[in-house]
Parts: sequence; structure tokens; C-alpha cells
Amino acid sequence: MKVAVVGATGLVGSTMLRVLEERHFPVSNLLPVASPKSVGKKVKFKGQEYSVISIEDAIAQKPDIAIFSAGSSTSLEYAPRFAEAGTFVIDNSSAWRMHPGKKLVVPEINGDVLTAEDKIIANPNCSTIQMLVALHPLHRRYRLKRIVVATYQAVTGTGKKAVDQLMEERTGKEATEKAYPYPIDLNALPHIDVFLENGYTKEEMKMVNETRKILQDDSIGVTATAVRIPVIGGHSEAINAEFHEEFELEEVRQLLQEAPGVVLLDNPAKLEYPMPLYAQNRDEVFVGRLRRDESQPRTLNLWVVADNLRKGAATNAVQIAELLVKKFF
Repeated sequence: MKVAVVGATGLVGSTMLRVLEERHFPVSNLLPVASPKSVGKKVKFKGQEYSVISIEDAIAQKPDIAIFSAGSSTSLEYAPRFAEAGTFVIDNSSAWRMHPGKKLVVPEINGDVLTAEDKIIANPNCSTIQMLVALHPLHRRYRLKRIVVATYQAVTGTGKKAVDQLMEERTGKEATEKAYPYPIDLNALPHIDVFLENGYTKEEMKMVNETRKILQDDSIGVTATAVRIPVIGGHSEAINAEFHEEFELEEVRQLLQEAPGVVLLDNPAKLEYPMPLYAQNRDEVFVGRLRRDESQPRTLNLWVVADNLRKGAATNAVQIAELLVKKFF
């Protein structure tokens, strides 16, 4: 397989290279792509060094698959050009997620929707992915009616500049380059992405719209509050899920234990519950703190944690690539 990784020098791009290697993806020819200022830099893959090339050079080489993590504007401009060359594009930006003609895929949930004609495939938002991996097995059994979610998101979701800001602030210095309008160390920012006219942020509305598209059900009520916290290991979510059908907690636990990609970590008596410390560098979605919402019927509280660079981005994209290989190569 000739595989291009667009944005190979960024946080998500470098994680994609690591995940491709770890999962033994059949890469025979790697094309690491980055911005013009990074062309010629070296990246490592399977013990070898590869020179970063330009996006134009990558298109000319007609890769079988191109995995993008280079921002929406790059994806909007170049994904169609790769597709015209016959390349399957898996895009990690928000550029194509809500496009009516493009599939939005979480392999554990709707990988079966992919066809050979789907040349541009959207990777969902990190927060949406982990929430739906946890909720989908329950949705199939009890049918989701409404989701109320508050996220506690790691700085790695913003990128290297944000990680640098946190680390500088942790030493007591003021950050030389700020990713956020306020300090992030010892703080929590209820502000991820831009504010929209309805008062929600773009990140919050992504969770609303992407959930309905992936589950193919516009009747599901979703409301979100997205918060940035001074954490590295992964995103956490407090989810309140109301269902149409009644549930028993024991059956909920069994469904989650059997669900692909889920690790149930729910033993309060032994102080066992999901944390970013456990999720970092892991591909699974960790679920715990299961309990009924005692204020209303058919409603479940749960706490969900996952590494946003891996399952929330790189791993989900590579899993889509694996599906493409299985189906079409």
C-alpha cells in the first residue's frame, strides 16, 4: 500500500505514523507530507527515516490512501485532488464531516456504510467518537432519546502550542506563545473552538450534529458543554443519557463489557474508574461511574475517557483505512 500522511509532523500526524506501525498496517511506500516549511525534514517510521515531501508531490505519486490531519482549509483544497487521482482520503478535520455526500465513520458503529465510491471519508470529532463508542451498544438495545454531556478535554486537542503553553506555565513562567486567551494551568476554560450565534461553541455543536449523522437519527436530543482542562492524557466526558426503553444496570454492564473498543472500569468500592492517566497511549474507550439518574426514569449517568490523539483521531482514521483495505484492495 502506498500511503500518504498529510500533516505528518504535527501531534496527530506523528501519532498516525505510530499507530500505522503498531497495528502493522501494510505500508509498502510511505509518503509523509507537511507544509512547505517542513519539506525535507525527517520523520521515522518502522526504524527508517523518511523525508517530508510537498502535497503536490504526494498527489503526483497517486497513493492508495491518504490520511489527512492538516486542518480544514488544506482538506477542502487538496482532498478532492487526491480523490480525482483515485486515492481514498480519510480526513481528520471538520471540513467534510457534515457534507451530505460524505460518510462520517466510526468503524465499531457504521463501518458497513463505506462503498468503493466513497473517496473522501470524514473522521469524526474526538469527543463525538469516544461518546458514541460508549453509547452505541446501549442505543442499539434501549434507543437514545437525549444526551446531556460535559467534556473535560486535554490540551493535546489544541496542538503542540497548547502543550507548550501548559508546560511553561507549570514552571511558573508566562507562556511565550499562547494557544489560549487565558492561562490553562490551574484553570478550566469553558471555551473550545469559536463561539456561534446560539451561544454554543463550534466544538459543542459538532457533538450535536455528528451524533445524529453517525447514528442516522435526527430525533436524538443532544446538548453539550465543552471545557478545556490542564491535562495531557486524554478527554473525559460526564454523560447523562436518556433512553426510550427501560434498562437494568447489570445488562448495561454486560453490553459494555462485550462492546468492541470499550473497557469497562467501574468498581467504586475499590476506587476503580476511568482517568486520562489510564487512557493515554491506549486505543480503547474507558467507561465507568455507571449509575441511574434518580431524578427521572430511563436515564443513565456514565463517565467516559479516551486518548484524543489515538481513538479520538489517529487510531479511528487507521481503523477506517483497515476497513478500506479489507473491502477494496
